Amino acid sequence: MPRPSGDPFSPAFHHATDLVGKRWTGAILFSLFHGRTRFSELTATVPGLSGRLLSERLKEFEAEGLVTRTVVPDTPVRITYHLTEKGRALGGVLRHLDVWAQTWLAPGQGAANPAPDVGE
Repeated sequence: MPRPSGDPFSPAFHHATDLVGKRWTGAILFSLFHGRTRFSELTATVPGLSGRLLSERLKEFEAEGLVTRTVVPDTPVRITYHLTEKGRALGGVLRHLDVWAQTWLAPGQGAANPAPDVGE
């Protein structure tokens, strides 16, 4: 039975925020939602992401059941990554976060620009 919504002490909530809140995780998952499936595509899509860190995150996603890794026996061997049903279920969360970020953190918006002093 799920815990009541908004329970700040839910172990599942803490686990989810730790997982999704890790550096580059949101960007990698967002790229997977947009059809990038190969390691090189993911690396190229996320500026500043190292291959080592991408590999680490993809292994974490596999262990969590968010991504499946498929080896395509071509020459050379190709490896693709696809979101599982569990991974695709994060789509709404990431879309909402993107809308929030565009609204509140985009240049000229919200918290990115401090409010003027009352005396101005």
